[in-house]
Amino acid sequence: MLPSCAADRRRRAAAVVVSCALLGLPEPAGARPHAPASLAVLVVIDQMRPDYFTRYGELPGGLGRLYRSGAVYPRGMQDHAITHTAPGHATFLSGRTPASTNVLTNDLGVGDTATTLLEVGGSGASPRRFRGTALYDWMRAADPGARLLSVSRKDRGAILPVGRARAPVYWFARGQFTTSTWYADSLPAWVRAWNGRGGVSSLAGRAWRPLLADSAYAEPDSMAYENGGRDFLFPHWLPGDSAGVAGSINYVPWMDSLTLDFALDGVRRLHLGARTRPDLLIVSLSTTDAIGHRYGPDSREQHDQIVRLDRWLGWFLDSLGATVPPERTILALSADHGVAPMAGRPGTTGGRVSLDSVVRPFRRAIAAAHGGPMGVDFESGLLSADVSALRERGVDTGRLADSLARVIAGRPHIAKVYTPRSLAAAPPGDPHARRWRRHLPRDHEWLVAVVPRDGWVWGSSGEAHHGTMQADNVTVPVVIAGPGVRPGIYPRPVRTTDIGPTLAAMLGVRPAEPTDGRPLREALGLGAR
Repeated sequence: MLPSCAADRRRRAAAVVVSCALLGLPEPAGARPHAPASLAVLVVIDQMRPDYFTRYGELPGGLGRLYRSGAVYPRGMQDHAITHTAPGHATFLSGRTPASTNVLTNDLGVGDTATTLLEVGGSGASPRRFRGTALYDWMRAADPGARLLSVSRKDRGAILPVGRARAPVYWFARGQFTTSTWYADSLPAWVRAWNGRGGVSSLAGRAWRPLLADSAYAEPDSMAYENGGRDFLFPHWLPGDSAGVAGSINYVPWMDSLTLDFALDGVRRLHLGARTRPDLLIVSLSTTDAIGHRYGPDSREQHDQIVRLDRWLGWFLDSLGATVPPERTILALSADHGVAPMAGRPGTTGGRVSLDSVVRPFRRAIAAAHGGPMGVDFESGLLSADVSALRERGVDTGRLADSLARVIAGRPHIAKVYTPRSLAAAPPGDPHARRWRRHLPRDHEWLVAVVPRDGWVWGSSGEAHHGTMQADNVTVPVVIAGPGVRPGIYPRPVRTTDIGPTLAAMLGVRPAEPTDGRPLREALGLGAR
């Protein structure tokens, strides 16, 4: 169990010394140095909402433990325009927004056809688009021997918190954990051994039933708007064959337990935390996102997922503590985005909005006029194009963008439409413009950026969605726990870009470049300003 800061005043005072030095603040009286942390841990729970900590009662496992012993910021924000997994993961340890990291959407994230997946084949993934540095780079600058392990079910969840470093980075594909040729030429023996244990295939034919008694769940298990009206009642059965279960495991809670088990095995095999200098562990858990999309954030399925995740995370922290002393471990927890209620759920307003009727004819017209698609792409409100090539062909792209903006603004459920010119001219107090500015690099070529009205989400499928900048998509928890942390619930707004600078201050390392975030004072054992 990660200790509370009150458990050891000497550890707390020593942590304050490191933090104050990096922040340029005077040392508190009586503070004495001590052995620094030997392991920093980032846990990302994909689509975790802050209310999940409390809406199901007191959680007895890892989530509940961190909530009670850590510095908890329930008003954390992924404070940018497109709340996707890829840009969200890139913010945590870089301390920078998408406008700086160059990771704008899931499609403009980690996919890399120049790489292949080891042992399972197919196009791979890499951080080739990522710009700048992240915490692991800062740690290696101070200590070239710093070690890292990053693990996720999703490639982008494993890759983007690390930055561009070539290091042990693994994700799940086609029934096993693997990596791409960006990182290695072959899988190490320990990864092959873990895959060879057959943990995934052993779940074939298993039924997912609620962990608790039916009376523990306030949510009805009879909502036909879930999962497109198919298989929305417990139990949910996994296929009976190995290939089938490998394709379905993403949507049942056990994927998180497998990810945590793989990460713990890697910690032991790579001897993370065994040195006197700090190492870094990153674990991104993706099942909350998969279940949230399929059944919605207000479903009995999501309730059961959080209950199970809480217990597995408690097991993981206990097991990690048996390997790395808890008094030398610091941990951050957050989410890459939130999620809106399932459209169609009783009591909800809004729904799904699509611009296909505008974008598809526009793409066809551009291709017909210029002999190709000219990079026209629309994802979650951003219409990108090869603006330079269009200008070379004599197109007045400013007028083109203005024309598109007028057409889109006239469509139902649209709140704002920006062009490059109107975004530059928007007043500082415009919150939507502010988030688009944080999102778009100066050299990204685009024509319009669109904001739907609150309650309306992009997409046409029967799933719960995120991606917009409305509050339930932007708001995420931020938790920092470990020795020296001032525990409590801190309601002030913070950002996920604050996590990297905070961990850097706690580890005694400096960012290699300016960051958009700043260290969280309470997490450093300091009072609020």
